[in-house]
Amino acid sequence: MSLTSYDSPDTPEVLDRREGPYGEVVLRRHGTLLQIIANGCFLMDTSDGRSERRLVDAAAEALDGRAAPHVLIGGLGVGFSLVHAAADPRWGRIAVVERERAVIDWHRAGPLAELSAGALADPRAEIVEADLVGYVNETSDTYDALCLDIDNGPDWTVTEGNDGLYSPAGLAGCARVLRPGGVLAVWSAQPSPDFEETLRNAGFRQVRTEEIPVARGVPDVVHLGVGPG
Repeated sequence: MSLTSYDSPDTPEVLDRREGPYGEVVLRRHGTLLQIIANGCFLMDTSDGRSERRLVDAAAEALDGRAAPHVLIGGLGVGFSLVHAAADPRWGRIAVVERERAVIDWHRAGPLAELSAGALADPRAEIVEADLVGYVNETSDTYDALCLDIDNGPDWTVTEGNDGLYSPAGLAGCARVLRPGGVLAVWSAQPSPDFEETLRNAGFRQVRTEEIPVARGVPDVVHLGVGPG
């Protein structure tokens, strides 16, 4: 039987499309992969996950060996960071802040549940439905590590309002929720020397950028810094 344009493996299948307060969010299946698209911008898929896992591990390694550290993951995405953190017995509390109700639904009772159901059942894990920018400025909770993966990097944000997170004021909010000696780790699709400088100017110490080789193209990176507190 010949394939039509609709059932071609090169044609993504839209599984769900939502219009939310921050614009359109789409979940697609492309062959064996699940993909998240926000406002027409490709965010991530289930093809690899090595950089999301490295984001969590780099933060853990930068801590000072403290017992059962608490980690805040900014952005649920396809769940790679959450699942990897839940698989590591070193972590105490694992909180994930996600502002899109659709993404949360896809994990709790949708196609992404096959990836994250075990992690969500972990008693250490919880999802907080909130905008990360507001959360870090308002919550009374504190964390040992803050792992951010809500954009394609500080220089390539998904929505205009996210720009503030990487500004001096936004980094002050991040520092606010970090315990003394806590670590900020920020995923990016490309290095950002300007963001490194902003981190230093905001009082973060031991600022560095770690490259993560990917299957094709320019390496992803993780920007790391120890909070000023």
